[in-house]
Amino acid sequence: MFRGGPVSIPVLTAADGAVWESELLAELERSTQPIEIVRRCVDVVDLLAVAGAGIAVAAIVDAQLRRFDADVVDRLAATGVAVIGVVSSSAAAGDPSADEERLRSVGVGHLVPSTAGAEVLLAVVESAVSDAAAPAASRAFADPVFATGQLTTPSSGTDVGGLDDATSGGPAPRRGSVIAVWGPTGAPGRTTVAVTLADELARLPLTTLLVDADVYGGVVSSVLGLLDESPGVAAACRQAQSRSLDQAALAALAWQISPTFRVLTGLPRADRWPELRTTAIEDVLGEARQLAEFTVVDLGFALESDEELSFDTLAPRRNGATLAVLDHADLVLAVASADPVGIQRLIRGLSELREAEVSAPVWIVLNRVRKGPVPGEPGAELNAALQRFAGRSAAALLPYDRAGLDTALARGKSLAEASPNSPLRHAVTELAVEIAGARAPVRGRRRR
Repeated sequence: MFRGGPVSIPVLTAADGAVWESELLAELERSTQPIEIVRRCVDVVDLLAVAGAGIAVAAIVDAQLRRFDADVVDRLAATGVAVIGVVSSSAAAGDPSADEERLRSVGVGHLVPSTAGAEVLLAVVESAVSDAAAPAASRAFADPVFATGQLTTPSSGTDVGGLDDATSGGPAPRRGSVIAVWGPTGAPGRTTVAVTLADELARLPLTTLLVDADVYGGVVSSVLGLLDESPGVAAACRQAQSRSLDQAALAALAWQISPTFRVLTGLPRADRWPELRTTAIEDVLGEARQLAEFTVVDLGFALESDEELSFDTLAPRRNGATLAVLDHADLVLAVASADPVGIQRLIRGLSELREAEVSAPVWIVLNRVRKGPVPGEPGAELNAALQRFAGRSAAALLPYDRAGLDTALARGKSLAEASPNSPLRHAVTELAVEIAGARAPVRGRRRR
């Protein structure tokens, strides 16, 4: 059925029963155009599976293919397969159709009408394959470089994001920093650190966005007394999947706590974790970098990626969101409970971070530092244990302030609002200052 040759371009089709696919095959049988249909895929799952085998360089996809979204486009781009969308003939005549809008919204830039001949199809396929191979276009929807705006010109390597107003003709794009707050199992206080740190960064003042991306049960909304059913990160990921997420949309989905502090709440139920797709989270982080100077992300504990072995190539990875944030973070705070069990879990957790190939700097934050679980002077003993077993020292030692945290939780307020003189709050402020490289805010003198 299929005609090919040494110079043929191997392509896939996924038409979901559309008439144009059979007509195209019949025309290619009669034509001398160097296009070889190596596989007619029955659905999106079949399309991704075949694309991953590396037997084709392009895929011709019908606009009405079920479950075809931005995540599928990203996965095809990651395997080096260019996508050509097939739309109704009216769209090609200058009349935008729903088919065209749908394909463009998910990132498909090369379109052909359903009545296109083999010669036209060849030109579009060659253009799509050429663009996919170009350095500036490769994985444009999946690569975090394109999401953060830090583009470089191929010829000179000049950082476009670093040009000043005089040379660029407008304000230089601002790239915010992503701070991932992670910690091993055992509830070491990840959310407490994330919420307090984000609040203190906003009080420096620096524009800050707090994102709850814990797929095992985020509670940022409860800690801050916000509505649990607010759209939050799930809605942001849905908009990212449809390519409709921008800075304004992200800001609208987040709670405005103060002029410099926004909060993107998490999943109201843990069983909704499939909504946080890896590529969608990457896009959310990209917009967050443009929206805020600092984005603080509260993460779950698990780093396992065994679910990638699933036979269903569309199966989402529960820990994919966590791993994606860690991959794209500028700084990772590894939070551990300051006791023997917490230190043991931290040592194992640091090993897991290395296995996950996290490239960002990792700062150890010991939470709930107090006398009792650790003999002698807690800070010195804890750092000695870290040096012995991990060759590291803690970047921050956060004292245990049960009374202050209870007051804040009962009121649904931040620690700075509920207990401004809390020693824990002061310690997190120092951490925020060190992260931001800013001067500490001036505080009033304490009365003796």
